[in-house]
This record gives sequence, structure tokens and C-alpha cells, in this order.
Amino acid sequence: MRQEAFLRRFHAERPGVTGEAMARGTGPDGRSSYTMLRDLVHGARAVLDLGCGNGVLLESFAGEPEAAGGAGGAGRVLAGVDLSAEALAAARGRAGVPAGAVLVRGRGQRLPFADGTFDACVSHMALMLMGDVEQVAAEVARVLAPGGVFACVVGGGAVAGGGDAYERFLRLVRSAVDALPAERRIPRLGDPRTRTREGLDALLRAAGFGPVAWRTVPLRLDGTVEDVWRTVSCLYDLEPLPAPDAAALREAFLAEVARITGPDGRVPCVMRLHLSRAVLPPR
Repeated sequence: MRQEAFLRRFHAERPGVTGEAMARGTGPDGRSSYTMLRDLVHGARAVLDLGCGNGVLLESFAGEPEAAGGAGGAGRVLAGVDLSAEALAAARGRAGVPAGAVLVRGRGQRLPFADGTFDACVSHMALMLMGDVEQVAAEVARVLAPGGVFACVVGGGAVAGGGDAYERFLRLVRSAVDALPAERRIPRLGDPRTRTREGLDALLRAAGFGPVAWRTVPLRLDGTVEDVWRTVSCLYDLEPLPAPDAAALREAFLAEVARITGPDGRVPCVMRLHLSRAVLPPR
């Protein structure tokens, strides 16, 4: 598929870029989006990370303290699957990812694991990029044991009317991308149904899951101008921009955020995320 070829190429050149950008963000309670997702399956003993990238989420699971009756990092079986061989190599080299973690190159539409292998499957900003999502949902249900949990984080865009750096950046990048010929733009990624509660609920129910629990949270990615630029410039949409256009976009962005930079040099930047959780009923 064209979208998978694009994702492989992008992450071959920039393995782990999304994970490193997102990991510094914090929600209203100070947790990262990775920690929030991890906590949705707290106590799971065998966990699959669908679209694991360079292992940021797997590292979080490995470092989780053990709770009463649950599984801490040492007692947990961890596995990850990803399209990108380069991202998987980065995950294998990540200090916090256990040597025993099973990291496999593969597709969500055909998971390389036996039926009922896991009691939790998680996906951070990856499900929203996948095509044939009905097949992905069916595969997740297949590899989960009865009573297993699927939890994911998907992007929710900017906070409307917030006026922060992310909202301003999205407006600028849309203008730059719209100016490109259609054949130069990136392929459409994912299925929009994964980004709404109703759409995801319908997809997962068709695969045998119970109702989706859904929560929207703001993720603060404030920082210096350079911090914020590194975060927002990892968006896929920038990839086809010619170098002069990318440089012009950066200059326009710097001019925009100069208006909202605080006296301490920090720039407000907020991204909305949707967190969801669904349970596969026991047999």
C-alpha cells in the first residue's frame, strides 16, 4: 500500500522522531501520554505494543512499579510490532527496553502472534495511521485472551481558538501543503473513524469488543522556540515540502510564535489527544 511505503520511508530516515517529540509532553496531571496509556492497562502481564516505534512506550512498561496483584516491569512479558526495521533497531538499542522484549517487524493487519497471546494491546499514535482498520481490530481481538484490553492514543488536533503554537503551525502547514501539486502531497494516512469515539466504538464492537471508554485531554508541549519547532516539524505533512518551502515555513512559524513567547522564553503549545479503552468480553 502507498501509505505503508510512505511510512516505512519516513521512519527509515527518522526512526523514533515521533516518540522523542511526544515523550516530553504532559497532561493536566503531569503524566506523559505514554504513561497515561500505560495506566489504562495497569496490571496486565503480557502486553503488545502495536506500532511500537523506537520503544518509548515499552520502556515505560518496563519501568512501571509493581502493584498489588498486578505485574510490574520485571514480571511482564512485552512485545512490539512495527513496520519500520530502523525504528525496531532503535527500540532494541534503547536502554530501558528489556533484552527479553519480543520486537517483530510486521503489519497490524496480520499480527505475527498466536491466538490469545496477550492480555493487553496498546497503540500510541499508530492505529490512526493504519489502513484496513477492520482487519487490524480483528487481529487485535485474535491475539488477545478473553477479557483482554485494547487501549490507544490518537491525535485530536489543536485546541480550537487556543492561539497557541500548535494551532498556528497547523494553519501554516496546511497553507504550504495546499500549494503543492496533488501528486507531491503525502498519501492519506489511516482511517478517520479511528479518531472519533463513535467510529472507533463501531470498529471495535464489530471485532467483538465491548463499548469504548473515551477521554480527551490536552497535552502541553510548551518549551523554547527550538523545542517547539522540533516537536511540530516532525509531522508527516512536511516531508514532501521542497527545502526552500520548508525554510519559509519555519521562518513564518518563528514570526508567529514570537508574538506569544513569554518573558521566560517559553512558547505555549497544546495538542489534543483522545485516549480510549475497550475490553474483549470473557468467554
